Amino acid sequence: MDTLHGMKRIWAALVYLATGLLTGTAAWLALAVLLLSVVVLPLLPVTAPLIRRLVDIDRRRLAKFTGVEVPSPPPLDGPWLHRAQKVLADPHSRRDGIWLLWHGLIGSFTGSVAIGIPGSLVQQPLVLATWWMAPGGIESSFGLLVDSWGKALLSVPIGIVLALLLTQLPRLAEWDARWGRKVLAPPRASLEKRLAEVVATRAAALQAHGAELRRIERNLHDGTQNKLVGVVMMLGIAERSLLQNPENAHQALIRAQDAAGDALEELRNVVRSIHPPVLEDLGLDGAIQALAARCPVPCMLQADHLGRLPAAVEAAAYFAVAEALTNVAKHSGANHAWVSLGADNERLTVVVHDDGKGGADEQHGTGLEGIRGRVGALDGTATISSPEGGPTVLTVVLPIGK
Repeated sequence: MDTLHGMKRIWAALVYLATGLLTGTAAWLALAVLLLSVVVLPLLPVTAPLIRRLVDIDRRRLAKFTGVEVPSPPPLDGPWLHRAQKVLADPHSRRDGIWLLWHGLIGSFTGSVAIGIPGSLVQQPLVLATWWMAPGGIESSFGLLVDSWGKALLSVPIGIVLALLLTQLPRLAEWDARWGRKVLAPPRASLEKRLAEVVATRAAALQAHGAELRRIERNLHDGTQNKLVGVVMMLGIAERSLLQNPENAHQALIRAQDAAGDALEELRNVVRSIHPPVLEDLGLDGAIQALAARCPVPCMLQADHLGRLPAAVEAAAYFAVAEALTNVAKHSGANHAWVSLGADNERLTVVVHDDGKGGADEQHGTGLEGIRGRVGALDGTATISSPEGGPTVLTVVLPIGK
């Protein structure tokens, strides 16, 4: 059992280091692209998201080997100008650059060692068995020309050393992973800040949940319930009039029917405010397309095929876009607006961009605080860039938990 466990550890380390050689080679290419982008700055917002995705592959590789997740920073999505601002101010982008250099050097070296040891180990008995059949001898993996039995017998101690080195591959992989986590993981201050954000988000989620329940209760009490009470009263009047004045009873029944219709419409509005039926019918991309079509400002939608996402995520994204497009129509003075939706296995990213006058302020009733609270309740983030003169870019990132 111990032998089997040891073989599994060696195999896992070999796979980890060998894939590190591939990503280490890719890191050199990415580093060259990054240096070119630093020289030609307009390329940086284009290449930085691609580099972020490459580094995220290594984060997942580290997490799979160690069993401990390496947190990924938010993706660098959105319009070109928005990405340019984020890249220049984002500490994660600098960490990505450091990782490219580190992994290009160390990952390529450790991966070459991991592939070279078993390859050389397999070669030693082959050299010992076949050197005499080759005219002039055989050159071994260490540059030794084996042309005599004395040199051929050196394959035995070399093979023993290589077998011992093979058993040390798990330690080499653990060393590589430990340093990789130090480079890629956010600093302690960032983790403490994240913990504080989680605590604040949890409190905000509970507060938002309570506020939502109170809103629903108020709408049902002040709206639907009052209308239903009116229906009951009108039916009572109709019942009494039916015995005394049938013509008045008929009019009372018509009024009661109208009031019942109003109460039903009020109830539908309350239900829509909880989870819009259009999400169930069309999915998130179809529902956002309907919002874009109804927006008074010409709005274009760019969306991947999202499929079905968790209902809470779809609802939060839908209400965020609805509120953002309402702000565009009321406050921005924009001529055009754009909405983009993109999702991977971990997160949904929504970007609403307009060419308006900018200057959006979430402290003055533009609905941005509501978006942030709804998104934060799901452990998502909502960031806005809205300098005076525009443009305004709202980016919402929601974990989807696939």
